Amino acid sequence: MNVEVKVWGWVVRSFHWSLVLGFVVAYLSGESWEGLHVWAGYFILGLLLVRMVWGVTGTHYARFSSFMFSPKTVVHYLKGLRKLQARRYLGHNPAGAMMVFLLLFLLFATSFSGLAYYAAEDQAGPLVSLFAGMSENRLEMLEEIHEWLANLTVLAVVLHIAGVIFSSFLHNENLPRAMVTGMKKQGERESE
Repeated sequence: MNVEVKVWGWVVRSFHWSLVLGFVVAYLSGESWEGLHVWAGYFILGLLLVRMVWGVTGTHYARFSSFMFSPKTVVHYLKGLRKLQARRYLGHNPAGAMMVFLLLFLLFATSFSGLAYYAAEDQAGPLVSLFAGMSENRLEMLEEIHEWLANLTVLAVVLHIAGVIFSSFLHNENLPRAMVTGMKKQGERESE
């Protein structure tokens, strides 16, 4: 008998969907609406700060310690995926955990590089004292880094969505629904 249990609390779910909104706004406003783009970047940084704190102090499945897998475990899981025999996890699986950490890193790096560019180009924001007076060549390089990181983040998001869809079919569960309701079915042989 499968019983539904709360896995993703309101903080994780709110963070996830707010981050989706913030990133879409930031990405689409980058060239045309600088003010909106900058505020979306601040919003994302604020969300990341909340997630960092919640990753240490939050509920069981939200804590980073609950999805820190060894490289051996990740490789074993990926081999199982290739054979369509990967174990189901109630929280993040090893591949999903890797993607969470990658996305958090990319989002922080993208936001930080954007703040640095904003400080150098417009002499505004909290990083002005570090990046003001930058040469035109370095300014262009910083802009390229920011855009490259944003595009790399889009690629990671696409891979994340593909992984969610694949895992949903593999384990016969609706993972997007779980990120809305917080509930997942707990099977008899469940991995944490």
